[in-house]
Amino acid sequence: MHLNIFVLSIVAEFALGFSFVAELPGVDSTLFRNVKRVSKDKRQVNCPFNNDHPGAAPYNSQYPYTGAQNGLPGTGVGGVKVPADGDTAHKFEAPGPDDIRGPCPGLNTAANHHFLSHDGITTFDELLDAQQNLYNVDYGLAVALATLGVALDGDPVTEKLSLGCDATSRTALTGSLLGDELGLDGHNKFEGDTSLTRNDYYLANGDVYSFNGSLFANMQDTCNGNFDRDNLALYKYQRYQQSLAENGNFYFGPKTLLLYGAASFLYELFPSFGPAGTPDLPTMESFFGAQSDENGGYTFNNAEQIPSNWYNRKTPYTLVDLAVEIAAQYLEHPVLIGGNVAQGDFDALNFSTIQNGILTDTSTEGILCLIYQFATENVPSSLSGVLELPLQVVQFAAGKLNPIFQNYGCPLVQT
Repeated sequence: MHLNIFVLSIVAEFALGFSFVAELPGVDSTLFRNVKRVSKDKRQVNCPFNNDHPGAAPYNSQYPYTGAQNGLPGTGVGGVKVPADGDTAHKFEAPGPDDIRGPCPGLNTAANHHFLSHDGITTFDELLDAQQNLYNVDYGLAVALATLGVALDGDPVTEKLSLGCDATSRTALTGSLLGDELGLDGHNKFEGDTSLTRNDYYLANGDVYSFNGSLFANMQDTCNGNFDRDNLALYKYQRYQQSLAENGNFYFGPKTLLLYGAASFLYELFPSFGPAGTPDLPTMESFFGAQSDENGGYTFNNAEQIPSNWYNRKTPYTLVDLAVEIAAQYLEHPVLIGGNVAQGDFDALNFSTIQNGILTDTSTEGILCLIYQFATENVPSSLSGVLELPLQVVQFAAGKLNPIFQNYGCPLVQT
């Protein structure tokens, strides 16, 4: 199904927060203020190599956080100060030039506080412990997110993952089941177009990991200091329209729905005490490493960190919670799932409960089963092909996820 880009875009909200609207025919450019610009230099031109691989800082009985250790479930009892007073092992340390960081500020922050290995090469068990202890993510959701990361971007044999660039020599044993293991920078696997603060792949020569201060400023303009569900849903819609208009290779595939889940972290995980706290600008500046300048723009300060006097959410953030937030954000401003064949020529996708580009099942169970499929089935990774998962990857993913998803009514892959 091909749709003209301008038919898709004639909506009043299209203009909010984006300077490119001013360049469209018939638009009075004087209605729009100058856009904030910052340098878009890549954070890392080549993948760093750090000979020092410390691993995550160990937990102990004095500073147990939620009690998650060795990849096992913690207590789920949150409202804990992080880092705890006196816990110097988890104090902030900025990444050095040999440390890997990627497109996810939440994981970058975890590594900067040694909840994940500071060099940026992490493991499945580290990911489970860090999500629970730092953010009070529920064990089931922690397993799902870690599985998606390791299965799609890492190595299911060693269970290692790069937080950013291709570090196959350190994540694999001998060779790789998936060829090059691209890490979380890998395009259209876990990362995708329309990121909150990262560039689209084809608009930045593949740099999907560096902080873009103009995008952060646009997000702030839309949210106006309140990064809640409604404002972020609107900003996600604006980012979609921007990519649709500017990116001739724009792709918004099935797995891109996970970006709605990632957006929910800003109001569910990042505020002190989670949803009981306030998702305000200082909190986002801290986690994103965003430094305001005298012109109202933002630059990256290489200091993605936990805000001072910060407490994790009181109750665990669950898979069901995530599915509810994905559906809620999507339904506030529904968009077509698919991609541009060329600039101004959009092709809608069909996959599972996505028909003619429309997500037809937005029930909690429907979203949960899609998430399961993302890790265990061949999912379109572009308009012309699918990501073929090797059998070993499917077995790894199903082995991790089946115990978590068995009660959600999803057809499970048998291993």
